[in-house]
Amino acid sequence: MPASSQVPSVRTALVVDDEPHVVELISGALSAEGFLVSSAGDGPAALRRARASRPDVIVLDVGLPGLDGFEVCRALRREAAVPILFVSARGDEVDRVVGLELGADDYIAKPFSPRELVARVRSVLRRSGVPEPPAAQRRIAGDLTVDADRREVEQRGKRIELKPREFDVLWLFVRNESRVFTREQLIETLWGFDFDGDPRTVDVHIRRIRRALGDRADKPRYLHTIHGVGYKFTSSAE
Repeated sequence: MPASSQVPSVRTALVVDDEPHVVELISGALSAEGFLVSSAGDGPAALRRARASRPDVIVLDVGLPGLDGFEVCRALRREAAVPILFVSARGDEVDRVVGLELGADDYIAKPFSPRELVARVRSVLRRSGVPEPPAAQRRIAGDLTVDADRREVEQRGKRIELKPREFDVLWLFVRNESRVFTREQLIETLWGFDFDGDPRTVDVHIRRIRRALGDRADKPRYLHTIHGVGYKFTSSAE
């Protein structure tokens, strides 16, 4: 019988950084794009996790305790050809060259845009030669139909007009139903790591989306305020 050509339904990523907020940022951005993410906070833990779980891609910080990222990359390269993307505050050309010569597939300096990081992760996966599972670009949530290819939203068959960033916010929520996002996570994922505007811009976009969907803030069906935390999306009343 010929080998199956079925593509795996989900990609796995290992995020390695000793700064919890960076791990949260990267993990959130990858999870929002459908990756199953695990993490490690130092070099030895990264090696253990990589060997145990065999992730499809590793996002690896250079400045790690225990073993630095270069040593982790060197050790892994002796064992497997897993795609590795370095993320580091070290932006010097020498560090980039060292990382690439050790076998890393890409190198991105902090601060970075989460969307750029996700794009680079997808790029190294494509270059690895293993096909990526197709992402679902059309979702039905309650009486909403959200089409990312056409960037269109319909509610009970009626077209809903949203501005580009409002659509991005809604699409992120629809893809991650019931997940709570803080304002900071939304800003870092959709506006970028170096956004220096008012965090309350998230609240403005949420109000506009609610108005377009006929969603009441005091009795929401879709966009729920989690007081002191952020927001989440559900497709039915709670």
